[in-house]
Amino acid sequence: MQNPYISIVIPVHNEQEVLEELYARLTATLDKLGKTYEVILVNDGSTDRSASMLQELHRRRPDQFRVIEFNGNYGQHMAIMAGFERVRGEIIITMDADLQNPPEEIDKLVAAMEAGHDVINTYRQDRQDSWWRLQVSKWHNNIRAWMMPKLKMRDEGCMLRAYRRHIVDLMASTGESTTFIPALALTYASNPTEVGVMHAERSAGTSSYNFYKLIRYNFDLVTGFSVFPLQVFTMIGLFVSLCSFAFVVFLLLRRLIIGPEVQGVFSLFAIMFFLLGIVLFGLGIVGEYVGRIYQEVRKRPRFVVRHVLERTSPSLTKDEQAASFTTTAIVDTE
Repeated sequence: MQNPYISIVIPVHNEQEVLEELYARLTATLDKLGKTYEVILVNDGSTDRSASMLQELHRRRPDQFRVIEFNGNYGQHMAIMAGFERVRGEIIITMDADLQNPPEEIDKLVAAMEAGHDVINTYRQDRQDSWWRLQVSKWHNNIRAWMMPKLKMRDEGCMLRAYRRHIVDLMASTGESTTFIPALALTYASNPTEVGVMHAERSAGTSSYNFYKLIRYNFDLVTGFSVFPLQVFTMIGLFVSLCSFAFVVFLLLRRLIIGPEVQGVFSLFAIMFFLLGIVLFGLGIVGEYVGRIYQEVRKRPRFVVRHVLERTSPSLTKDEQAASFTTTAIVDTE
């Protein structure tokens, strides 16, 4: 099969309710573009009927639809990385399977890419999310822009993005066990841009991002692309040390002038607990970085691919193609 012009990479986790609609709208959009394409669907440990449905989509279009199946749940970004390792197109587009970013917006990304850009970031227009999620996203984007001004992203949470093939190859070659793909792409980009895309309510199912996963997601972004937290705690430590020295001098002078006294014991305990809290919080930040160093130096593969469902030879019959699997033996114990 000749390499396609466009590759679409979609992570799938328990999306049985929307896969048929995704297939219909995605193929209609891509067929309308009139360019060769492939769709790589990565089953990220789904526990519903998603696996069997993905196999059925491959049977319908074996030349265009490829399925990668993990043996467990490794997360959205690792699922995209697995797709990046196997893409064949020149323009690579990532998107979620939940249809909150309509497939009909893909033509905007292709047009921007053909205008000469190598990374196309997007921002969601008229977001259809709850009030609290909109506020949290707004605050987080503002904090991230302050902490990491070199990463020019208006909306880091939108996964409908496009990349040139050489950018994808660089990202796939890093082998990082934890990463944040939009930020990683910007570190290699020479001519990025941003495009506004529409946003829709989730038509079925529920988001797999709970509060804990959102926290971990933000830790991956901050600790993976900035040492700002460590620098902040260095400055806090210097400031607290200076204040503590000044306070010791004050207590010494007070003792020499007034004499020994027992007043202020509880104030001293309060100050001590406050300083201990800062120390423990700082150790937690350092621990995040050390933990990521530990993950990287082990050099363990990032995910386990159970099998890859794709057309391996044009001479095979349709039934043989559907039963043909490429098995990748990758081991990860995280």
